[in-house]
Amino acid sequence: MKKVRYGIIGFGGFAESTIAPAFRLSPNAELVAIQKRSPELARQKAAEFKIRHAFSTAEELVAHPDVDAVFIVSANALHHAETLAAARAGKHVLVEKPMAMNVGEARSMIEACKSANVKLMVGHMIRFSTAMQRVRELIQSGALGTITFVKAEFVYDARLSHRGWLFDRRVAGGGPVFDIGVHCLDTLRFVLDDHVASVKSHLHPAPTGSVTESTGNLSLRFRKGTPGSIYCSFEGPTRRSFIEIIGTEGLISASDFTLGDRTIPLTVGKRKDGNSLETRTEEIAVPNLYVEEITNFSKAILENGEPFIPAEVGFENQRVLDAAMNETDLSRN
Repeated sequence: MKKVRYGIIGFGGFAESTIAPAFRLSPNAELVAIQKRSPELARQKAAEFKIRHAFSTAEELVAHPDVDAVFIVSANALHHAETLAAARAGKHVLVEKPMAMNVGEARSMIEACKSANVKLMVGHMIRFSTAMQRVRELIQSGALGTITFVKAEFVYDARLSHRGWLFDRRVAGGGPVFDIGVHCLDTLRFVLDDHVASVKSHLHPAPTGSVTESTGNLSLRFRKGTPGSIYCSFEGPTRRSFIEIIGTEGLISASDFTLGDRTIPLTVGKRKDGNSLETRTEEIAVPNLYVEEITNFSKAILENGEPFIPAEVGFENQRVLDAAMNETDLSRN
């Protein structure tokens, strides 16, 4: 099988532990290059992971003829410039979430890739979760009746993260809202098959020009009228994610909805009579989500098709993130 040859831009701890192993498991992708700011460390890591090429700048990596596409895993503030550099070099781009620092950058990234005739996908990998696809299927079937409320939560202790820039707003753009709240946002949008019409945020402490919030609570209204909420925090006592969909005829909930490569139990409750529920558990085998996204994007490149997650998905999420961080009217973005 023909394989797309990738370079990883921003080869840090996350790329080492998660992205590089995913490339080894993908049937149609091959990791041939990495970039780290230190030339010595780049060469060291390339040798350790048996990767052919090592570079200290994104510009050098995208210029190499062995590279067909890039996976950008760098700090959020670099996504825009690195995407534009890849587009100019004619390389396809898979970029980690959040897509950019703001909607202006996101729009520029989409335009640059379209002009260069290269594909652009944002790494909202939870859309590949079979558990969340099942939730979407149950909602669309009408099994839950009219959806009356949705919520998603994601918390962890960011003090344990190796990404020291997470609390620096100049580099991260936002704190948990940008880092993990975006997972909650995109998953709710996916299972509802809807867009966000309005958002009201409560951020603590209030972010400044240089320091992000530590906790965020977002109140959402979707275009079809469904209300929802997102709670995300860098100050959790443990790593936890949870999603719940409530309808007039039933509800669905799941813990660890952000994870892959495991079995996730969905709790499905159906109205029985009066206020009682008849519940069942569906055990859903969820694949490695990073392998799925790399494989899907590679297929789109090889077959000249559309990625499962078009760049416009990331753009729409960015609009909501910007409004939440700046407490602005979403309709103006």
